[in-house]
Amino acid sequence: MHEGRIIKYFRKKAKLTQQQLGDGICSDTHVSKIERGMTEYSPEVTFLLSKRLGINIEEELSRFHNLKKILARWHDAIIMQRFEAIEIIKEELDNEELIQISEHQILYDLLRARYHLLRNNLIEADIITKNIQKAHRKLPPYESNLLKHILGMYYLANKDMIKAVNILRSINSDDYNNPEYYLTLSTAYLAVNSKIMAYYYAELSLQFFIKTNNYLRSIDAEMIMLITREGEGQCDFQKIVEQYEALIQTCDLCHAHDKKAKVLHNLAEEHYCRKDYKASSRLFHKSMLLKEKKSAEYLISLEAFIRCCFEGSILSKDKLEKLGNEGLVIAREINQGLHTINLQLLLLRINNQIAEYYHYLSTKALTYYKKCGYVSIVQRYEKELFNYHLKTRQIDDALKFADLLINNG
Repeated sequence: MHEGRIIKYFRKKAKLTQQQLGDGICSDTHVSKIERGMTEYSPEVTFLLSKRLGINIEEELSRFHNLKKILARWHDAIIMQRFEAIEIIKEELDNEELIQISEHQILYDLLRARYHLLRNNLIEADIITKNIQKAHRKLPPYESNLLKHILGMYYLANKDMIKAVNILRSINSDDYNNPEYYLTLSTAYLAVNSKIMAYYYAELSLQFFIKTNNYLRSIDAEMIMLITREGEGQCDFQKIVEQYEALIQTCDLCHAHDKKAKVLHNLAEEHYCRKDYKASSRLFHKSMLLKEKKSAEYLISLEAFIRCCFEGSILSKDKLEKLGNEGLVIAREINQGLHTINLQLLLLRINNQIAEYYHYLSTKALTYYKKCGYVSIVQRYEKELFNYHLKTRQIDDALKFADLLINNG
């Protein structure tokens, strides 16, 4: 059967008709049946047809049967985040023309989408997944769940947290033997402030990463577990700092600068929550230096650095305003709506434009946060708006936000 597929592919590539290919060997009807796997045929016939096409059918069959193994290696490299191996295997698959006639074509396309997500090429990933959904109404169980996993990662990258949680929750773990997705689900739950679920799935993913010696991804899981744990007192905080410092050492040993940047940022948030603005700003700045400047990740740390320096009176108004405007330029250039809104709010606060700040918050920012499913951010700003309207004696507006806080609390 596979011989027939291969012969058909190379016949079309050579621009031969079935009659031309079979001339002097067998009839065009027999060639057609061979290509469709509808007849028995002798090795002599396939040898002669292959010779006319200028191929070695045994070698081509070996390549064809090896495709599944190569795809499995590529998926494993992506899961393990072995970037050098990822690129080597990708090049090997890009040059493998038989993938076009393989039953693994869908898996290949899905992994290409996953590759683009890893490289933050969201547009390319979106195009591939939409083409798959358009061309295939029903996918095999594994591929169907892999598509859900990829879509979950895509929604997370686009800050659509509610969609991410919903589609990731619909994955059937019995059909999808890839516990790595627990980490993606944990990240989505964390984004909607569901800390118990975030911790639970982070711990499940950590068990998988330890079992598979995936130390890089273990860092991601442990970070979420640190963020979602509940601590009390200075003693607990010292233990938390020590855990973060241990993670930083692991990042250094693995040369994982991108993960080190995340760990530094999260440790900075711990200090910020305790109003230790000097330590916090120093760590946010360190995190920024490890990130690509024109990226959403950089903007996250930039916003935090500006906020920290503003509240701790560490930098002058002029310097803060300059940093905020630089961030706005980047956010607009890379089409980051969330960070554009966050930086606009920061700049209004820095410039003490109180009325404009609350107007922008209530009319634009809050709508955006709700749409994207930022539960904790929405709750925080609704409380802030309630206090503002109460303080300024705008009773009707205060009651509106009080009602929201009660019903959503």
